[in-house]
This record gives sequence, C-alpha cells and structure tokens, in this order.
Amino acid sequence: MKQWKYILALPALILFFVLLYFYIEKDQLWTDQFFQTNFEGNRLIGIFSVVADPPVVLIVSIVLVVYLWFFKQNFRGMMFVLLAVGGGSVMNRLLKTLIERERPELEGQLLSFSFPSGHSMIGLIYLFTIAYFLTEYMYDRKKQTIIWSAATLLTILIGLSRVANIHHFGSDVVAGWAFGYFWFAVVMWWYERRERQFKKRRH
Repeated sequence: MKQWKYILALPALILFFVLLYFYIEKDQLWTDQFFQTNFEGNRLIGIFSVVADPPVVLIVSIVLVVYLWFFKQNFRGMMFVLLAVGGGSVMNRLLKTLIERERPELEGQLLSFSFPSGHSMIGLIYLFTIAYFLTEYMYDRKKQTIIWSAATLLTILIGLSRVANIHHFGSDVVAGWAFGYFWFAVVMWWYERRERQFKKRRH
C-alpha cells in the first residue's frame, strides 16, 4: 500500500480537530452555510443515505467477513473488518456523546447527537475497506483506480445525502470523513504491519 495513504491520516485528524475547535468557538461554520445552500433538500442526493444505513453496513460487512474467511482464509483480514467497521462505530458514538452537538432543526429529527456524522464516517470506512480488499492483490492500475474512485464517489454522496435530508450540518459530514479516514488508515497500518511480520516469520 502506498505510503501516502498513511500520510494522509495526519492531515485528516488535524482537519477533524480544526472543525471541532471552530464548532466550539462559534455555532455557524462556513462549511455549514456552503453545504446547506448547495445541497439541502436535494432529493436525488438524499437517496444515497441508504448506502450507509446501519443494516446495510452490517450485512455488507458480514458478507465481506465470510468472503475473507471461506474464500481467502484471511483471518487478519476478518479482524481488519471488525476493527475498522465495528471499532469505527464505537468511536463515532463515543465522539458524539463527548461533543454533544445538536442536529439541525427539523420536525421528527433523529434523537442522537450530530458531530461527527455516523453515515459519513462509517460509510467511508466500510466502502474503503471493501475497496482495499478488492484491490489488495490486484496489479491492474486501471481497475484499482475505478474501484477506489467508485468508493470515494459513493462516500461523498453518502455524506452529502445527510445534509440533503437535513440530518446533519456540513461540518458534521466533513468531520465524519476526516475521522473516518484516520481510523481506516490506523487499522490499515496495523493490518499491513502484521502481514509483513507474518511473511518474515515464514521465511
């Protein structure tokens, strides 16, 4: 895996804390205004929220774990999925509970807290995890690019859908992407480090 995918984790984490800082200092962020003006109420984009709904994430994650178990015998890969998606879900709930940002005003609004967006964060983690294992031993750069581009595009649409449906502020979404990538990169680093150690022991 290219080193730059690790390096991006640091600016992603910094971005998360920058957004958190500005949220604490003032209620309205420029990101919130920009996303609200351009995406709020967009029904077409709003449809993509379902891609990262908890039941969908759970089912797809189970399918990926089963695939890694029965077809690849990749037990560390199974742990990758559990740590990335399961651990990411726990981290998201913990962050929301600690920060306690209220969601946008909307009749019948969701009761959980808003920052960072769970759909944005977990959507990125599970889609990037799928892309990672689809391309782990793929040497065709064109196919790699297509798979990662599709995962990235879906991740963006999922995040925008949360603003379109008025369930999140724009800063919630960007913070979800940022911390989600950081968490994914941490788990990826752990996995690849363990893979290298295993290969050394075999030789």
